[in-house]
Parts: sequence; C-alpha cells; structure tokens
Amino acid sequence: MPALVLNDEQQMLKDAAKRFFSESAPVSQLRSLRDTRDATGFSRDLWQAMVEMGFAGTLIDEKFGGSAFGSVGMGQVFEQAGRNLSASPLFSSGVLCATLVALAGSEQQKAELLGGIASGELLLALALDESPRHAPAAIETRAEADGDGYRLTGSKRFVVDGHVADRLIVVARSDDGVGLFLVSSGAEGLSIERTIMADSRNAATVQLRGVRVAATDRLGTAQAGQAALEQAVDVANGQLAAELLGISIEAFERTVAYMQERKQFGVVIGSFQALQHRAAHMFSELELVKSVVLKALVALDGGDTDAALLVSLAKAKACEVAELVTNEAIQLHGGMGMTDEFDIGLFIKRARVVQQLLGDYRYHADRFARLRGY
Repeated sequence: MPALVLNDEQQMLKDAAKRFFSESAPVSQLRSLRDTRDATGFSRDLWQAMVEMGFAGTLIDEKFGGSAFGSVGMGQVFEQAGRNLSASPLFSSGVLCATLVALAGSEQQKAELLGGIASGELLLALALDESPRHAPAAIETRAEADGDGYRLTGSKRFVVDGHVADRLIVVARSDDGVGLFLVSSGAEGLSIERTIMADSRNAATVQLRGVRVAATDRLGTAQAGQAALEQAVDVANGQLAAELLGISIEAFERTVAYMQERKQFGVVIGSFQALQHRAAHMFSELELVKSVVLKALVALDGGDTDAALLVSLAKAKACEVAELVTNEAIQLHGGMGMTDEFDIGLFIKRARVVQQLLGDYRYHADRFARLRGY
C-alpha cells in the first residue's frame, strides 16, 4: 500500500502552487471579479499564467502536452486554490472534461482536444445535471439518431463555466445508452445563460433544441460512456474534496489568528477554555480530512478497486468538516463575521457551493453505504 505522504515532486508542486496562488490569485482578486461583475468570471491573464505553470495539463498525458502528474498532484493545486478562493476554469476544463476525453475519446479526439486543454487554447465544460441536486442517473436529455449524426434535445443546469466554454460535453441518452457529445458553443439550437452563484463564480443553464452533432462528435462508444462518466466524476470529486480541505484549513487558521487578536473583558478570546475546545475539535477534524482526501487521491492514481468508495468517503467528510469549520469561523468572528468587511464570509459561500457540486454530504454518504453493500 502506498504511503500516505507526498513525494518530493508532489511537495514541490504544492509549494509552487502555494506561492503562485497567494501572489497571483489571492482573495482580493475574487472580490474584484465580484465587485466589477466581470463578464468572464475569471482573469484570462491568470488562466494563461496557470497554463504556463503546467496546472492545466496536470492530469493530461505527456504525449498530448501534459505532465501526467495525477490526482495527487492536482489535489495539491486545488488545496491551494481553495485557500485563496482562486477562480479559474481549471476544474471544468482541466479536470472534468480532460478526464472524460482521456477515458472515452478516440485517439483522434484525444489528439485534437487534450493538447488544446493543456495549452489553454480550448475551454471545455461538462453539461451533466438537470435538477437542483446532483443526480447522474436522472438524465432526460435525448440524443436521437439523425442520418449520420444526432439531434440533442433537453436542458442542463449548473454547468460550471458553461458560458465561456468553447465546447460542451453534453450527457444525453440515446437508444444504445448514455452518450457523451461534443457541442460547439455557437451551435444552432443551443442557448446558454450565465448564472452567477452565491460564491460569485459562474455556472450556466443550457438549453438544447434539436442541436445537430455529427457521429464523430460522440466521445467513445455507448458502452464506454457511462463508465467513463462515473470515473471522471470520481476524479472531479477528489479535487473538490481537496479544495474543501484548502478552504477549511484557511478558514480555521484565519479564525485562530482572530481569536488571538480580539479582546473581551480585557483579554484575548483565544484564552477562553471553551473556545480553545472548539478550536481543538476543528483541528482534529481537519487532520482526519487531510488523511482521507490524500487516501482517495492515491487510490485514484493507483486504479484501486475501492477508489469510488474512498472518493465518496473523502467528499462526504470534507463537506461535513467544511460546514463545521466555516460555521464556527463566522461564529467566532462574532457580528463582524457576517459583514463584507471580513473575508471569512467569502469562504463559507464558496464552501457551500463546492459542497453541493457533484453531490453533497448526504449523496456521498448514501453512495458510500451502497458501495459497502448496505
């Protein structure tokens, strides 16, 4: 069994990501994007810098321009992005869609798409869910055979970065099963409406009204589509768990620092034993999350048969602890924690969105139980 510690290269990547995000994409940048209601929702210059750092190609094979650093490597990037609330299309394009193309795409599709993702020249977004909650089995969007191609009809919600994607990967049911279809952003019959989420990030509502795609726009075979989707969502949830870990660690550290500054009754509140107990509880829970997230990422890289189970365990635990830590952060900051003067409120907003994305605590606790045979 691989040791649950970072090797030298992974630690170097973590250190590089820490410096990069703290210097180039701190929380203040998210505030600026929010306050100006930036049309893109992220900085194109920042994204190019992330591409040059190699982040976009972390999960992509070297022959397509990536570094093949794996889920553990990407997890270090997402943990640091979480600590800084750094906005970018890395999750939608470099994780979800890159993994789907790598798993389901033909060699020609991989050559065409993965190089573009790694170089930052191509942004992709996955159009999966159709209801307010993650429900991958409840796909009603249809792909009807039409000559040498298909026509797609249906709607999708919460498509992360859908409004800026060059192409969408649309999940739709056809007569031979679940299919993954590439749709250009300017396709006839396609409408995309940007939605600004509670965390000031972007999602989109997508409507497909008889959108025509060629047979060559289908990723892989019908048999491979469902399995690839499940595996790609597991990889993505591993990264969301890592981001929640980063959010929780930063919120905790900021809260402890505030407890050592704020005074009540002439002494700092961090000297109150009851508050020390609450901080100790959060610290203990965070140590558990660190272990289970790394375990899940290692399992994904190793092709472990329990990888799906471990991912759901990691996402569920990360959701639970993120809720605990961000709630406590607001409470321990007192009334000021509810105001926009402090950054702490931005962390709780981002945490709540990430918790819901691709399945919340209840979804993954239930999935964990089902995978264990309960």
